[in-house]
Amino acid sequence: MGSNGHGGPVWAVVVAGGSGTRFGRPKQFADLAGRPVVAWAVDAARSVADGVVLVLPAEPVPAGVGAAGPGTVSPTDCFGADTVVAGGPSRSASVRLGLAAVPDDATVVVVHDAARPVAGPELFAAVLDALADGTAGGAICAVPVADTLKRVVPDPLTPGRVTVTETVARDDLVAVQTPQAFRAEILRRAHAAGGEATDDAGLVEALGATVRVVAGHPDNLKLTTPADLAYAQHLLEGR
Repeated sequence: MGSNGHGGPVWAVVVAGGSGTRFGRPKQFADLAGRPVVAWAVDAARSVADGVVLVLPAEPVPAGVGAAGPGTVSPTDCFGADTVVAGGPSRSASVRLGLAAVPDDATVVVVHDAARPVAGPELFAAVLDALADGTAGGAICAVPVADTLKRVVPDPLTPGRVTVTETVARDDLVAVQTPQAFRAEILRRAHAAGGEATDDAGLVEALGATVRVVAGHPDNLKLTTPADLAYAQHLLEGR
């Protein structure tokens, strides 16, 4: 995509290295509308990226679902990605391993969680467009927080229960999703210290770089339980 307006190649890192503890099995390989969950995520990333690195679990991948080891493999063996690498013990570690496989000439890196298979190409385009003027280090998609938020602490009198300490104002809060796009040099610098964060924007923010926010979508759900998978199937069938 040489005419992408970012001065060089755009690459994506799709993170699919989780074990699926809460889901009951590795959810990234579950069937979703006739395809593995991870294949939907790779396809969406491909809509804006010149190349895609897929981060799979470090342990062997279940038989019949693609290449298990690190290194460059045939795209037909890794759900449409150009390169597959083994992940690390945490999400941040897995992103770093994927980032290491991104070519040095990439100018923008888009990071996406395979557990969000319903994210459409329009979200990838939106975070990429938010970087086009060169004034931000990163861009994320997010939705307004609709629920009332309360801070809680363990109840000192009743083990296993919690009590409310305050109600948190939600006016300036958003719930963050992926995809997230970053200037490649800034993302590499953010990960260089080996820090941990629940998303890559957190590491970029720690550098003092500007992170823009674009509108996410309520349907861009993160698969956590089998019920989420059924809802994702419903959403994809409705497209």
